[in-house]
Amino acid sequence: MATGAGTPSEHAAVQVGAAAVSSRTTVLAADGARLAAWVRQPNTPLPPDAPTVVLAHGWTLNHTAWDRVTDQLVQRLPVRVVSYDQRGHGQSGRHGPHQRHHRASVHELGDDLHAVISAVAPHGPLVLGGHSMGGMTVMAFAGGHPDVVRQRVRGALLVSTSAGDLRGLGRRGEVGLMRTLAHVPLLRAGRAITAKGQRELLFGDEANPGDVEATRSMVGGMKLSALGAYYEALGRHDEVDALAELADVPTRVLVGERDRLTPVSHARRLGELLPDAEVVVLPRLGHMLGFEATDVVTEHLCSLVEAP
Repeated sequence: MATGAGTPSEHAAVQVGAAAVSSRTTVLAADGARLAAWVRQPNTPLPPDAPTVVLAHGWTLNHTAWDRVTDQLVQRLPVRVVSYDQRGHGQSGRHGPHQRHHRASVHELGDDLHAVISAVAPHGPLVLGGHSMGGMTVMAFAGGHPDVVRQRVRGALLVSTSAGDLRGLGRRGEVGLMRTLAHVPLLRAGRAITAKGQRELLFGDEANPGDVEATRSMVGGMKLSALGAYYEALGRHDEVDALAELADVPTRVLVGERDRLTPVSHARRLGELLPDAEVVVLPRLGHMLGFEATDVVTEHLCSLVEAP
């Protein structure tokens, strides 16, 4: 059993095909929260200096939002790919065993990313990828752990994300509703999350029904209390200062032209704060670029991995 922050436990490897193997592990965060993480790599020995790509998912989602990208990465490159469920999402706990009151924050998510890296990728070069809240997590990690960034991070991909000044979902009464949901124990979103609503909010002009259903299923499995708590955390999120730590890191910013949650203006702002970053706007697409533009997301990660 893990005994300290960033220590893995409950490790189990499973063969997932001739080309790759996957393993699941549990990481203890600094407060003792149990974070579920997965490591996938080619089913061949990796060179000692093989990079690790670490992927953080968005609000109300889980690690499977990265599955298609992960599959392509391990098919194309000799890399190790780590994805994990952010605290309060998927199979990860919300807080440690002795915490009675827990206020969700993006800074804490950045520290969780550090714990995951320390546990399952303690050595070698890193490429970080974050979608939506996951991109904010990468920024918070950079601000909180600049030594790791300077010594190990080879590149960063920020997908459908923002440095701050978020305006929410744009729905009437949502702030009060989310505050209420943050105090609703046990219940999950379930049937309140509809395919129609997810398609209109998260996808671009031509949404694949299977992609919409996969997203609806992830969001529907979210506990209402965590959904509300992390909505409030995103409203407080401001990582403008932290971005200075990524100034010397090759960074790509991707955004869908039809993104309603973190619109193009937020990506442009990231480009202003990171003048050397490449900002790419994908026509007609929405917020879920891991589904809508899997090949494009993968290509940018590969480019960062292979950069000298």
